[in-house]
Amino acid sequence: MEFKRNKSFIKENFLLENKTAESLYFDYAAAMPIIDYHNHLSPDVIANNQPFTGINEIWLSRDHYKWRAMRSIGIKEKYITGKETSDKEKFDKWAYTVPFTAGNPLFHWTHLELARYFNINILLQPSTSTEIFEETNRQLKNLHPKQLLENMKVEMICTTDDPIDDLSNHKKIAHSGEGPQVFPGFRPDRIFGIAQDNYLDYLGSLSTTAENDITDLDSLLEVLRSRVAYFHANGCRISDHGLEFTYASDYTHAEVNAILKSRLTGAIPTIEQELMFNSCILFELFQMYHDFDWTQQLHLGALRGNNQKLKRQLGLDVGCDSIGDFSQAKNLSKLLSRLNDKDKLTNTILYNLNPAMNEVFATMPGNFNSDKVEIQWGTAWWFLDQKQGMETQMRTLSNIGLLSKFIGMLTDSRSFLSFPRHEYFRRLLCNMIGGDIEKGLLPHDSAFFGEMIQNICYHNLKKFIKY
Repeated sequence: MEFKRNKSFIKENFLLENKTAESLYFDYAAAMPIIDYHNHLSPDVIANNQPFTGINEIWLSRDHYKWRAMRSIGIKEKYITGKETSDKEKFDKWAYTVPFTAGNPLFHWTHLELARYFNINILLQPSTSTEIFEETNRQLKNLHPKQLLENMKVEMICTTDDPIDDLSNHKKIAHSGEGPQVFPGFRPDRIFGIAQDNYLDYLGSLSTTAENDITDLDSLLEVLRSRVAYFHANGCRISDHGLEFTYASDYTHAEVNAILKSRLTGAIPTIEQELMFNSCILFELFQMYHDFDWTQQLHLGALRGNNQKLKRQLGLDVGCDSIGDFSQAKNLSKLLSRLNDKDKLTNTILYNLNPAMNEVFATMPGNFNSDKVEIQWGTAWWFLDQKQGMETQMRTLSNIGLLSKFIGMLTDSRSFLSFPRHEYFRRLLCNMIGGDIEKGLLPHDSAFFGEMIQNICYHNLKKFIKY
């Protein structure tokens, strides 16, 4: 399956359907720096700043989006994650896959990344695989991670880090004084796995890192606060939680203390006890974030690790997650209201993975926004960060909330080649507003909407996350 012509379809006016959209993008959006406030890039790779071994390392080795697409057309697993298969064989299989992704965001991203990072403007497919493999590898010999970030005008990024991380790589990056600013992001998801078989091992690691024994609920909360303080001292100002749904069960301190002490003896909690424990810990953490004046994030609705066989073989985040159909509104409202009642609500970003929840998440921020606290509905996430998903999210926000206050795009990616997604978002934003202007739905005031677009791309976020 091949295209007749090899030349790329990505032109200067890509995604820009009218002259007003082009003007808004090129005059206002294109030159704005990037703040990528949530991603999964490796701080170790940035700290060491060594050239990549090749295109597979930077483009294929951790990209479960690509893995998922390759499995969908029947590529054997050895060509996707196999350790004995050569880089060239894996790249050839990806090149074979790309034409099949037409209509999928991977098709746009792939060619946008080839164009922006390597100035390659031909389509990736079997007939061009060797040429593109060799040319990208040739260029990567002289490219360092920090240089790749700078080339995309990345000003600052926030990584995703477990509380047990010593942040040595972040310290090394900060000490170097080179490249974009890189700050840690506090991601304590494993603390909510009280029913998991390895939970006590994790508590042991957390205890060792904090140099404080965990014997009951109070000591656990003390350890968590000490890790929040440690992250804060090393530049962190943002937290993140990836949950199926918000934990907001009723509980008492004594009940949760008993649940934890029982777990420390080896007992597995019931589902009800698990929800009570997680509700307590989430509430206590959110109060800590307020005390440190952090921004907090809730990524809600992913059903993870569906393919248990692949999960056992490869672990988490390997391309077998999907959208979940969990109830969201009641618990989310309950948690935010509890925090608001205690004046412990801090700036918050809410993300939904199920598009059926768009209006639910668009309406929630307006319940709790004030002169002191700002709640944002975050950008279209994961399965939704494609053309239709982004357009729908922005249009829904515009209809129900305030698009002018939106904090814009993030990559949420493990790839150093993912930053053209900011360009993709900005083009869609300009096209939406430009289209409304040309239809007569908005005033023809380029300066006003140009400033609004620059705020969405950069300035709103700069104020929101308090760095």
